[in-house]
This record gives sequence, C-alpha cells and structure tokens, in this order.
Amino acid sequence: MPSRNARFGGCVIVGVLLLAAVVALAVGGFSWIAGKWQPAPVPGKQRCVATAGANSTAVSLEQAHYASIIAGLSVKRGLPPRAASIALATAYQESGIRNLDYGDRDSVGLFQQRPSQGWGTEKQLMDPHYAAGKFYNALVKVSNWQTRDITEVAQKVQISGHPEAYRDHEADARVLASTLTGQTPAGFTCLDRTGAAGPPKGLAPALTKTFGAAAKAPVDGKVLTITAESKDDAWAYGSFAVANSAQYGTVQVVVGNKQWNTNAKKLPDWVAAEDPLYPKQVRITVR
Repeated sequence: MPSRNARFGGCVIVGVLLLAAVVALAVGGFSWIAGKWQPAPVPGKQRCVATAGANSTAVSLEQAHYASIIAGLSVKRGLPPRAASIALATAYQESGIRNLDYGDRDSVGLFQQRPSQGWGTEKQLMDPHYAAGKFYNALVKVSNWQTRDITEVAQKVQISGHPEAYRDHEADARVLASTLTGQTPAGFTCLDRTGAAGPPKGLAPALTKTFGAAAKAPVDGKVLTITAESKDDAWAYGSFAVANSAQYGTVQVVVGNKQWNTNAKKLPDWVAAEDPLYPKQVRITVR
C-alpha cells in the first residue's frame, strides 16, 4: 500500500497538472478570442455596431475607420458588395482591420502585403487607400471571384500560410460590407466619446478620396450636403460619416428620412428625421 506521503505527493502532481491544463485552456481561449479581433459588446463602451437582418458585429472605432475605407473604395470602383466582403474578411484575418507597421517578415498594413513581393513600398502600403486599391486590383483578376468560395478567392490574392482562416471572418465581413456599402440602410452606428472636432474640411476631402468625385460635398459652415447617384450610395456616404465620427467629429447624419445623432452615453439608433431629405440626399453635420 502506498504511504501517506506518496499518496499526498501524487495528489499534488495531479493538482499541478490539472492547474496547468486549466491555464493552458484559458490562454488558448484568450488567444482565440483575441484572434477574432472583436471588442466585447459591453454597454457604454466606445464601439461601432453593424447590423444586417438578424446578424450584427461590433468593431472598435479604429477598425470602423479602416473598414469604411475598404468598403468605400469598392463603391468607388463600382464593384458589388461581395468585393468588400472578401476584402474585409481578408483584413480581419491579416491585421484585425488595423493598419499595422509590422508583420511576418516585411509584411505591413491592413492586408499585410509585402514590399518584397511587388505590392508597393512600405510607405505606400501603410496608406489604407493604396493598400485596399492594390487588393482590389488583384481580386478582380481572380477568375469567377464573384461566385467562388471566399477562402479560395482570398487565398488566390494573398497566398497565405493559413488559407482556411479567412472563412472564420466571412459572416462578420458580410455584415460590415452590407452596411458600409449602403446595401443595408441605417445598419451602422457608433458610440463615440472622443469629442473629436470638425471642421467639414476634414471630412469632405476624405469622402472624395474614398468615394471619388461623386461624393464631393459642398460645405456650408459645419454642414456637408451631398446628392448621391443612388440610394445605396447615399447610405454608403452616411455610414462612412458615422464610422468616422471619431476622426472628423460627426455629430449628425441625415439620409433621406432617417437621422443619426451622436450620443456619448449609449449606442445611438437611426430615427425618423426631423427635417427629412430626398431619398438620395445626405446631410452631415460636424462639430
């Protein structure tokens, strides 16, 4: 029969092993959660939320800024929303939709593109407009990219060591793409307490750079007014203004008969506009 000390020692060893297993699971779980790059949906926390149908996803203010550029450039190019879905799923996996100045070997930026592989210089790739543009240039050259599996298409563009990982972000990317390209009206909102200042001369050039001349906005004091070519475009411009409230101090957006007002305490809803516009019109007010 084992001695009391032997039994005690065995229990200690088992306890230590169990503790190690629990810690490993906890760390592994944290790593998986961190890998999703999703901020916890805590009430009152600064964040943006995209909702399309029964599906929602939350992103940080930083992620919203870059996601709006990625989606906006697809609109500028006249690409279907699926292009933005693929680009956003890729950016989720590669950088967490963050403009990283580091990565594997010489990879940088939203898509972790490598200067040594001909994507451009490091300085160019740190420009989100340039990086997203290069991604779309490569995407549209992939045969049947509009209908092929998202993992296959993203892999053709990126040549990643973990091609299946893009699928993990497909659902969230679709919701972001749908709302930020204007396919889902009133689907994007942000809780922003930064108090960022205007004036409109910051937001107006950003809209034009992202969407092209069609989004060029006449400025009257702190108000920008745009007449879009379509309802979808109008909602894309309005969602961009909301997504960049922390960048350019957006306090109110009116698209057609819907209105969004910034709120420092809770996530704002789109409500009936007090002074409605025509369906293709957008009015943006900054601080």
